[in-house]
Amino acid sequence: MPASGKLVASARTLGHKTANGFLALTHNGFALLGLAVAISALIFISRPDLRLAGESQLRQWLDARLPVVAEASIEEAPTSEIIVASDRATAVNPKSLPKEQAAVAYWLSTKYRVAPEPIAALVSEAYAQGKANKLDPTLILAIMAIESSFNPFAQSPVGAQGLMQVMTKIHTDKYESFGGQHAAFDPVTNLKVGVKVLKECIARAGSIEGGLRYYVGAANLPSDGGYAAKVLAEHQRMRLGAGLRAANPLVAANTAPPVAKSAVPKVAEATTVSHAQQVIVANSSL
Repeated sequence: MPASGKLVASARTLGHKTANGFLALTHNGFALLGLAVAISALIFISRPDLRLAGESQLRQWLDARLPVVAEASIEEAPTSEIIVASDRATAVNPKSLPKEQAAVAYWLSTKYRVAPEPIAALVSEAYAQGKANKLDPTLILAIMAIESSFNPFAQSPVGAQGLMQVMTKIHTDKYESFGGQHAAFDPVTNLKVGVKVLKECIARAGSIEGGLRYYVGAANLPSDGGYAAKVLAEHQRMRLGAGLRAANPLVAANTAPPVAKSAVPKVAEATTVSHAQQVIVANSSL
């Protein structure tokens, strides 16, 4: 056999042996890996403490990696797909509102020490709901002020919730179209539902003041604890403070008993019905 033939044969033999060795090594490597996994599984099954320690280490590693992955995803995502937290916030620039609404928003923001942007959003919605339901929007805001001082997470001991302190359990049906009763803590949703309840109360009583008595649950009680007077007084203060024309005097409902002149000085001495009890009566009667 010529020298060149021997060289080719040797190269083939070497290649064949190398390939066989690689296959054997790979096969043995997978076998060892499988054996290691099986042994590890048996150890973790027999030693719960080691399993818990391993899970804790893995969780810590994943938690450490998550911000990095999230940041990279945000950097790579198109601008249109990034969810901006400010888009979910109930807030608008008061300067973008009509002059009257902006004046009301700034007055409420100053008095109740609330940021003007969320107050501006509520004022805008109150005007929209007032127009749709033929109610004075500043009256809606006055009720909100007296009920919760613009705290969207307020809750009374009996379950009246949100800005307008609506009894969520009684008016669950009114929240169905908004996704359920947890929507009571969404400021705009609570405002809308509160306006519905207020409109029903006014329709039942036949007047604004009578409707307020129904709203607070004092329609069948000797006194509303001064609730209607507080709301109407705040209503007037708000309008005057914002530079608006004073609201027309409101006449009590025909169903409400007339108050004798001699009894006026004793109003402050009358037994005050707790707001919680008033809310129960009002909402139970709707």
